[in-house]
Amino acid sequence: MSPHTDTPVSHTAEREAVIRNAGLAPDEDWVIVTRNIQRDYDMGGEVVHALRGVDLAIRRNEYVAIMGPSGSGKSTLMNLIGCLDTPTAGEYWLNGMLVSDMSDDELARVRNREIGFVFQTFNLLPRATALHNVELPLVYAGVPSQERKRRATQALERVQLGDRATHRPNELSGGQRQRVAIARALVNEPAILLADEPTGNLDSGTSAEIMRVFESLATEGQTVIMVTHEADIAAHAKRIVVLRDGRISSDERRDTFAQRVALAQAAH
Repeated sequence: MSPHTDTPVSHTAEREAVIRNAGLAPDEDWVIVTRNIQRDYDMGGEVVHALRGVDLAIRRNEYVAIMGPSGSGKSTLMNLIGCLDTPTAGEYWLNGMLVSDMSDDELARVRNREIGFVFQTFNLLPRATALHNVELPLVYAGVPSQERKRRATQALERVQLGDRATHRPNELSGGQRQRVAIARALVNEPAILLADEPTGNLDSGTSAEIMRVFESLATEGQTVIMVTHEADIAAHAKRIVVLRDGRISSDERRDTFAQRVALAQAAH
């Protein structure tokens, strides 16, 4: 038995009702709602069904981890949630907007305004200071210089790096670089913070440091969605959604998930 063993998907009645209302915008409490999301790819004449009907509803201010083995569809779902791709079928509502019907230009605007991305590779400009790296999304958005600096400084302070604003990436530890990347993702005040394997390049001690940052942000009210293949990292979230073969195989609160993982480990 493993953490990915098929188990009944656990939804509250309220969440199920939100998912069922096809064509109707969810109320403002729900920042993400997918209804029967499907994504197919044509691979040299062979159709690959990456997502086979995913129903997911995430409330504003939730801290959710999405897990699954290689080929489960979690990266495809992350790309759809992040407005980097569009579904073959189904609905995707983000912050009250039906983004599954949007054009590429509309998706780009929503992506820049509503989503903060954090990746396992920090993607920082090596010659720029931490403050300037965090400012970059505001530069692209045309925000005036003084306002950029104010908001970037505030974002660095949220991740406890206010005293490193003038440091360049090579003067920072791996954990500090990832915190700069998190601050950059936060600077536009996005509806969701979407983290893809955010500790993939970090040691266990530094990973724990980054998890404390996410927990602190979630406590402050930031919606955090983290994609990971590591059960111990996922266990920091309040809710864990597991994908298997393009479908949700389980959707549990953290305590239930931890109990199931412990039982699976004991069985081995």
